[in-house]
Amino acid sequence: MSDHHPPLRSFGRLKSRPIKPRQAALMETRLPGLRVPAGPVDLAALMPGAREAWLEIGFGGGEHMAAQAARAPDVLIVGAEPFLNGVASAVRHIDEQDLGNVRLHDGDVRELIARLPDASLTRVFILFPDPWPKTRQQKRRLVQPELVAELARVLKPGGRLRFASDVASYVDQALERFVAHPAFGWQAGRADDWRVPPADHITTRYEEKRLGDCAPVFLDFVRS
Repeated sequence: MSDHHPPLRSFGRLKSRPIKPRQAALMETRLPGLRVPAGPVDLAALMPGAREAWLEIGFGGGEHMAAQAARAPDVLIVGAEPFLNGVASAVRHIDEQDLGNVRLHDGDVRELIARLPDASLTRVFILFPDPWPKTRQQKRRLVQPELVAELARVLKPGGRLRFASDVASYVDQALERFVAHPAFGWQAGRADDWRVPPADHITTRYEEKRLGDCAPVFLDFVRS
């Protein structure tokens, strides 16, 4: 994947409102130590002894990421989010729960993925990404063939990827793009496999708002 990407276009602004003073203070004191360093990413150095490494793309306010990290303290979870208010919220969750297994990339996830080693991740989450619902906007959606190919590169064989959305056109588009890549196999066998939240899913406040045009759909893929 090229190191040069067009600027990431966010569904919302990169900063929508003033960051609360306590969160702003945590951004100053904690974020530098949580941030993934520049250059090629050495996941083992980020958390020596980690059993696995997971990536959450677009972690929103960080609720899902923090809850998964608390459940699996021996797993390194790297989260990427360009939205500054979300990063501030995630840093607060990490601080309040004293999570030592989360690292953050406050920017374009494509730039981060380009620096990851081949076959280095065991899980990837893309949960309720910016929907860009209008037809003319859909080229701005994150899930494009180039990203799918890069995710195939960084996922280990047997690794799992979960995509979730409550925007029907995005679900259709994402399913089409993942199954078009020979490395990804869709695991659904019956309707409940995509209609019912997976057993390990953590529902967030954003998801509960039901801002989309359909009930949440969960697509789980396995890297062959």
